[in-house]
Amino acid sequence: MKNRSEVLRETIEEMIAVGKLPPGHHLDETELAKEFGVSRTPIREALIQLASMGIIVMRPRRGAVVAEISPQKLVEMFEVMSEIEAMCARLAARRMSAADHVELLARHHACEEARKAPDPDEYFYRGEEFHDWIYAGSHNTFLIEQARTLHRRLRPYRRLQLRVRGRINTSFSEHDAVVNAIIEGNSDAAGELLRDHIMIQGQRFTDLIASMSRLSNLAA
Repeated sequence: MKNRSEVLRETIEEMIAVGKLPPGHHLDETELAKEFGVSRTPIREALIQLASMGIIVMRPRRGAVVAEISPQKLVEMFEVMSEIEAMCARLAARRMSAADHVELLARHHACEEARKAPDPDEYFYRGEEFHDWIYAGSHNTFLIEQARTLHRRLRPYRRLQLRVRGRINTSFSEHDAVVNAIIEGNSDAAGELLRDHIMIQGQRFTDLIASMSRLSNLAA
């Protein structure tokens, strides 16, 4: 069973992921304690957990703020994320069982349904479940841990990407190609397709930077 600080940490992390607490936003312990109806102690414990994950930054005499990532570092992080996910896809194509394929297809179909939802975050959440199953399908515990850790750091930015017009449909089409490659056992194609799906460059990069600028204005 999760303790109170873990529940609070997950709640605050989710608020950061969906943009309710944008990059640069100051996290006031007293205000958060009042909002959640708890003392400052579990709030402080939750913030310490988030800081250890790199999601927020604890600054002396300035308190906690939601971590800001520079454009250059963001590109570097997505570059690493794309390689990690490519490795997951390659191993998944070699190691997934028939039962794993059934679950992969179920999550893929859930993404397809989510495309029609009025709230674009529905696709974001179903997409997370889809990617996480590919991590699990690698059957490499250390790799799964690394993929999930970096994914959590990038959640707000992965969500922002889906706000670009037409991106959700494009994302689903890319998912479809990845699924086919994994089920066919084509590890090289699965890795290459998922790497290209994650990488941000060209127009996708400029769109994401524009979205980040809007978030920064909200935090100001």
